[in-house]
Amino acid sequence: MISFAVVVATKGRPAELNRLLHNLEQQTLRPDMVVIVDASLRANINLKPFKKTLNLYYIHYPYPSAAEQRNVGIRAVSSNIEIVGILDDDVLLAKNSLKNVMRFWQNAPMDIAGCGCNLLNFQPTPGRTFKESALFEGLGLYSRIRGKVMPSGWQTLYGVVKKNLFVDWLNIAASFWRKSIFDNFSFDPFFTGYSYLEDLDFTYSVSRHYRLVVLCDAGFEHHHSETARINLYQFGKKEVRNRLYIVKKHGLSLTGCYLGLFGRMVITLYMFVREKDKSQLWRALGNVVGLGEATLGQNKADADKGNY
Repeated sequence: MISFAVVVATKGRPAELNRLLHNLEQQTLRPDMVVIVDASLRANINLKPFKKTLNLYYIHYPYPSAAEQRNVGIRAVSSNIEIVGILDDDVLLAKNSLKNVMRFWQNAPMDIAGCGCNLLNFQPTPGRTFKESALFEGLGLYSRIRGKVMPSGWQTLYGVVKKNLFVDWLNIAASFWRKSIFDNFSFDPFFTGYSYLEDLDFTYSVSRHYRLVVLCDAGFEHHHSETARINLYQFGKKEVRNRLYIVKKHGLSLTGCYLGLFGRMVITLYMFVREKDKSQLWRALGNVVGLGEATLGQNKADADKGNY
């Protein structure tokens, strides 16, 4: 059987991490190594109950950033490991998931670099009807085709798959990679702090050179923890900043991205009106401020170039 390790980035979620480690214990095939990179202020996680069943390697890394924590964890994986799994601390794998993932890798073609697990508790996002409309598709902002990265920089969700599906990007929350690809790819340190869209950036970068696939028989559930998250105003700013960064980095359509961001803001305001949820108004305000900062930053960059 192929050797594999699992890397888990965590911060201030001992209950979620404890639940995940219990889940790994109950798998029909356990990982050869589990690397935990903890960005909590103090290392206060009790790992003793798991040391008899799991080969644990703990790193206290007091610089919160899921992207950089994963890089640190991947570098700590033993040299004899062939496959590296990346798991969020708030996921749970179906009992046979790891066994089915490793069965896939046993005979996987060399042009496949990564696979994702099947999100069994997928919930469509608010505004899906708008995003999958003929208008959004005609403008190249979104698509009904699952797992695509659009010229606008938006990724289409793939939901629950009934058969293996090849995609442009993967949900990093439960994904597995050939260890050798990390010789050339890593998580971008731009995505510091709350690392929104770091998974899109990383997986799309890989997909431009290799194939990625979602496995139908390797299920998982993502129970999104509310711990260690930012408020929606800050999130609104970050979703603008990070989306624009990805579009510029990968040479996608800046015009399409701005249209998409405007459309996203309209959807958010619609949710505020429909649900009377003031947090959505704060998210939209964060979008406005983020767009303003991006415009001012671009104008300053253009001015600096002109003065060089």
